[in-house]
Amino acid sequence: MEPLVWDGEPPELRTPVLVAAFAGWNDAASSATTALEAVAVALDSEVVAEIDPEEFYDFQANRPTIHLTEGQSRHIEWPANRLLASEAPSAERDLLLLHGTEPSTRWRTFTTAVLDGAERCGVEMVVTLGALIADVAHTRPVPITGLASDEDLVERLGLGATTYEGPTGIVGVLHDACRRRGMTSASLWAAVPHYAAAVPNPKAALALLRRLEGLLGVAIEASELEDASERFDEQVDKAVAANPEIAEMVRELEEQQAGSFEMGEDVPSGDAIAGELQRYLRQQGPDTT
Repeated sequence: MEPLVWDGEPPELRTPVLVAAFAGWNDAASSATTALEAVAVALDSEVVAEIDPEEFYDFQANRPTIHLTEGQSRHIEWPANRLLASEAPSAERDLLLLHGTEPSTRWRTFTTAVLDGAERCGVEMVVTLGALIADVAHTRPVPITGLASDEDLVERLGLGATTYEGPTGIVGVLHDACRRRGMTSASLWAAVPHYAAAVPNPKAALALLRRLEGLLGVAIEASELEDASERFDEQVDKAVAANPEIAEMVRELEEQQAGSFEMGEDVPSGDAIAGELQRYLRQQGPDTT
């Protein structure tokens, strides 16, 4: 049995871009998955395929949950990775969304299934969303940084080879798989305050969403996320004001962020990667597949 199970035939989309986010290690304060969920809701996305979780999860680490239907019938919900088709009539391209949870095992098989499914839908480019915990202040605009795995895109962005060495998550493995296939890929990351990382951060999610809009030229209605972002700032402001030590730390972080936030020397700014990827998409044109 193939890991990716389609609900009917693969959808017919206009030169779609795959946008992916995974709960877990790559998703500080649930920022990336919250942003992707907002895209799915705004574009009335439809589930078109799902990855069978049986071979990819340690169910003691990612336990299924039991739910009641109408207060009586019980059903089990397993860790899920779903592909959703999102038509964007006002933009040049449609989207294929991958929303799920970082798998526990067999990452190479998992990424192969994802990219095989994406290619069946005509995808030529992959964009992932992620979030990391950093020394940043919640009172400042959320820093968004970008990475690209495609060698031509790296060169055009003026980057050298990344100097990072260490653990990676499923996002890193997915980008490596894209590189091996010759598929263009990029990643946007939001930095979230370490002192407020234990709760969902709608402000970081909104920043990722807005940067994705600029990158792909797709307008996303996100008024609920905007309201949640304002409430988040108010709640964190109150919590910080009640603790002088934390308030002083935030002031120090604000001073440090007077300059530009950098994730590393080889990471371009979000504006740089957004501008370059917009040019790339325009050059490809809507009828290249």
